[in-house]
Amino acid sequence: MTPAVVVATKAGIDFRLHEYQATGDGVGRHWGLEAAGVLGIDSKRVFKTIVALIDNQSLCVALVPVACEVNLKALANAAGGKKAALAPTDQAQRSSGYVTGGISPLGQRQLLPTFLDISALQFETIFVSGGRRGLEIELSADDLLHLTNGQAVEVRRSLPTH
Repeated sequence: MTPAVVVATKAGIDFRLHEYQATGDGVGRHWGLEAAGVLGIDSKRVFKTIVALIDNQSLCVALVPVACEVNLKALANAAGGKKAALAPTDQAQRSSGYVTGGISPLGQRQLLPTFLDISALQFETIFVSGGRRGLEIELSADDLLHLTNGQAVEVRRSLPTH
């Protein structure tokens, strides 16, 4: 069991685990899109966990649909800062206790300010990393917000279409 699964279990919330064989190559870092495809889930319901650095000082977590990018300006604003940047991979892994592609918003080493894109609220359940590549946790957005002390705000930016 990963720390994320332990947190969800101890909280007594309704959740389901979905395992799949991750390719492990992380080509283009699209683990979330891989999860959506393999599990046959609408990519709008699968959220990737992004660790970001606010004003080069503090870390936070943003959760956005896997087919989108994080809007760094909106994230900085939500976190009360002026500038947001993606945290360096090693810093994100150290802070969360997870490896890239398997960073869960649940069970991180330290609870960081967490911002869930507001689009999650339209679904009965959403999917987030279960704490390792190839493991997704399906739960309600409300339960995720409760367990992370998170806020629902608009922090996504649609990817350009070519």
